[in-house]
Amino acid sequence: MCIYFLFKKKKSTIIKPLSHYLNLFQANRGTVRPSGNFNSSADAEALRKAMRGLGTDEETILQLLIARSNAQRQEIKTVYKTLFGKDLVDDLKGELGGKFETLIVSLMTPPVAYDVTALPALLNISCFILTPQQVRTIIAAYRQEYDDDLEEDISGDTSGHFKRLLVILLQANRQSGIQFDSIENDAQVLFQAGELKFGTEEQTFVTILGNRSPEHLRKVFDAYMKMSGYEMEETIKRETSGNLRALLLAVVKCARSVPTYFAETLYHSMKGAGTDDDTLIRVMVTRSEVDLLDIRAEFRKLFACSLHSMIKGDTGGDLRKALLLLCGGDDAVGK
Repeated sequence: MCIYFLFKKKKSTIIKPLSHYLNLFQANRGTVRPSGNFNSSADAEALRKAMRGLGTDEETILQLLIARSNAQRQEIKTVYKTLFGKDLVDDLKGELGGKFETLIVSLMTPPVAYDVTALPALLNISCFILTPQQVRTIIAAYRQEYDDDLEEDISGDTSGHFKRLLVILLQANRQSGIQFDSIENDAQVLFQAGELKFGTEEQTFVTILGNRSPEHLRKVFDAYMKMSGYEMEETIKRETSGNLRALLLAVVKCARSVPTYFAETLYHSMKGAGTDDDTLIRVMVTRSEVDLLDIRAEFRKLFACSLHSMIKGDTGGDLRKALLLLCGGDDAVGK
């Protein structure tokens, strides 16, 4: 379930002051941690050496960059330009190729600035993965980076209830905690707006799912199931369609469990013929310093294999090596 839309993009360079926001997006359940023996000058020189002469030492590049936190990579990028008068990301793009290049460039991008023009980044906002303060930080960073208003750009490139839900979520004013006196009423209103109505009142779903806290919504989903006999996801699939359905489902899944949502996203990116490399890379990079350990654990509980083994079987070359390093271990039985 991966939706994309693009709106205008003005500048491509990353503004350095964004780096002070990085600490807001760190957590202790990631597979990537800051290097304890970090030396940005030595790392910059090692990367320069890996890209000089005949051929490129991809192994050194991936081993070094994945063993550093994003904040440390930003320091390396700054020192690299100071030492050699060249942009590290531009040099990496010139030496690497394919999806391996995509992954390495993604690793080199500050979290706040990582592809804010694609809906997957906005899904982080919509699915309660970020706190209201972090949402406001992204909005401020977007204005600084593109000299434009994120809400206006979204409104200009989307429409209908899909746009309304995104706009509500960008306000970052959802309720906190559980409102016990409104659980049954919320469930009843949703039931009447969907299953009990000929046609669907999408606005009711948008308003309730967009404004309630994750913990409150979990109580509402339980009450809804007892009242209607349906899981909330079943109703959404029947009563809505298109981008709105995908976004509502993402909200529900993340309200239930963020690690489960991403475990399922990773599984479906590799399931069947072909691999959705872009989704695979995006999730592995963005969650590597946040909660990838929890995602790995949920993946193993949900599916008949570990995340590590599925990546190993569905990717190849340097991309596979890099993704397995990001994965950080194999949760298969007996490992």
